[in-house]
Amino acid sequence: MYDQHHCRKRTFWNRRDFLMQSGGGIAGLALAHMLDQQGLRAAAQSDTCEAPIPDNPFAPKPPHFEPRATAVISLFMSGGVSQVDTFDPKVALTKYAGQPMAESVVVRQGHPGPLMPSPFSFKKYGQSGIEVSEIFPHLAKKVDEMAFIRSLYGRSNDHIQATYEMQSGQIRMGFPSVGSWVTYGLGSESASLPAFIVMNDYRGGPLGGPNDWSAGFMPATYQGTLFRAVGDPIVDLQPPEGMTEAQQRARLDTLAKLNEIDMAKNPGNSELAARISSYELAYRMQGCAPEAVDTSAESDATKKLYGLDNQTTEPFGRQCLMARRLVERGVRFVQLFHGGLGVQNTDTWDAHSDLKENHSQHAMETDLPIAGLLTDLKALGMLDSTLVVWHAEFGRMPISQRGVGRDHNPGVMTGWMAGAKIKGGQVIGASDEFGYKAEEQPVSPHDLHATMLHLLGMDHKKLTYRYNGRDMRLTDVAGTVIPQIVA
Repeated sequence: MYDQHHCRKRTFWNRRDFLMQSGGGIAGLALAHMLDQQGLRAAAQSDTCEAPIPDNPFAPKPPHFEPRATAVISLFMSGGVSQVDTFDPKVALTKYAGQPMAESVVVRQGHPGPLMPSPFSFKKYGQSGIEVSEIFPHLAKKVDEMAFIRSLYGRSNDHIQATYEMQSGQIRMGFPSVGSWVTYGLGSESASLPAFIVMNDYRGGPLGGPNDWSAGFMPATYQGTLFRAVGDPIVDLQPPEGMTEAQQRARLDTLAKLNEIDMAKNPGNSELAARISSYELAYRMQGCAPEAVDTSAESDATKKLYGLDNQTTEPFGRQCLMARRLVERGVRFVQLFHGGLGVQNTDTWDAHSDLKENHSQHAMETDLPIAGLLTDLKALGMLDSTLVVWHAEFGRMPISQRGVGRDHNPGVMTGWMAGAKIKGGQVIGASDEFGYKAEEQPVSPHDLHATMLHLLGMDHKKLTYRYNGRDMRLTDVAGTVIPQIVA
């Protein structure tokens, strides 16, 4: 339905055409400069942030059916969160503490030990009575608004490959991320901000880097745009010194006219139109993006809600608040990564050496901000139209590593969803008694992605992109929506 490239005419240039087209581009810039010097430039538009962009690849597109949500905020805990120490308590780990697991257990790294009970206590919360670890005191109060999936699993125990799979459905690079698929399928509700925005941890980017938000084999225009939480959201966002807004506007208008001439000669060539629209979007972002991420206008109560008054919670709290502001302004997909490749391995959730210290630290950094995000979205009437997803690349082993840590475990992990009119206070699926593998209603990354698309009004089997002679899908040839989520 949305494959715009099935019938696209491929235009090949010979050397003469290439030189003529290149020269035309340089001439266009020179013409814009002369028009500006002679006072013949076009007048600036009165409302840059709202006027439609010509030939905009992110123009809103109709969904396949009535959506439950119009935007996504994805919260990715990079490094691998231990399910048995957060949202999936296991009594058997205490009962059989110190005993070895069955010989069939796959040990993936060195220093394997016996069954290790969680160092954290669990309590039941809300009317649903769902058990949550003590390290999430604020999220624990939100369980009746959250649907927990205790049977998520992946295929790889390698950080990078597992992250690729959770972001794109494949363990190899080169495939579009879920954010790219969503913006390709639905476009954006904003004419002044990117449709797909990514924010990294202040300590560094996630394992896998830009491939985690790549557009893969799709046009690069669908890849995520990396925003910074402090300062200008995008590097080199501000125009060169001495250039006025009117000058920029005149140049863009001149390029647009030249573009119309080119497209009249080559009606099958959409690449140039997409590039011009990206110039237009970049121009608008100079005036609109700084305001969108400026949290200074928020009330003191709102800043405190997200933990901006605390040194520990401020970095991720600011990103969560920015995510709300971006979605509020029409951004379709916001991806937040917590845990980045900084100076130490402990900068992520990768708790090989000291799980108690590692998870206590990262839970403290994220618990209040995420709870604040859910509270704020609900208070503003945005939670029902926003899908919030929380997960990592894999879980962790029920046995100890070096006596106090846990190794990678793609066999099972816990994630949760909230918003999008999802019934909260429910637990979907289950792991075995030790938390080693998904046992009841296993949920694959393809299932997770199919469910996300469904909530946005898209059938994952119909959302295709023609590549290498095949209609490619985010869910490949698999994927089943989670019935309890979409009910």
